Amino acid sequence: MSNNRTIPKLTLNLQRLRAALRDTRAVSAVEFALMAPLLIAIWIPVVDLGAWLSQKTQVQDAAQAGAQFALINGWDSTGIQNAVTSATKLSSITASPAPSRSCGCATGTAVTPVACGSVCADGANAGLYVTVNAKSFYTPLISYPMLGSSISLVAASTVRINQ
Repeated sequence: MSNNRTIPKLTLNLQRLRAALRDTRAVSAVEFALMAPLLIAIWIPVVDLGAWLSQKTQVQDAAQAGAQFALINGWDSTGIQNAVTSATKLSSITASPAPSRSCGCATGTAVTPVACGSVCADGANAGLYVTVNAKSFYTPLISYPMLGSSISLVAASTVRINQ
């Protein structure tokens, strides 16, 4: 008699198991629970890369702002440094190394350094060039083993001024 009772219970359990396997009400929650860590693991470095690119662009803009100041106002080391530090909202930006000036002759896409007051090969007088530097540090959201705890961002811009 115990065998007769076991068979209906087994059949009933198999029917319940089949019904449970066909039930798809919680599938999306399970899929989300499995995929959420992967999506977050992909999302954080992408956001970090975007923030790094944004800060790198601001450092480049600051160097260009200092060069533009020199172009308009001539050589004024303090004024150029102030233009660099006030060009963006970055609090950690510096004009480092300090702006420098040099004389040179333009040859194609490069400037050959020469003594101030000398005449270039093409017969033109040597120009006065100002090089402006900007520097900042970016701290990633998470620590990446190959990058360290912070990344140095540097930019330089050179302009010829008339004085």
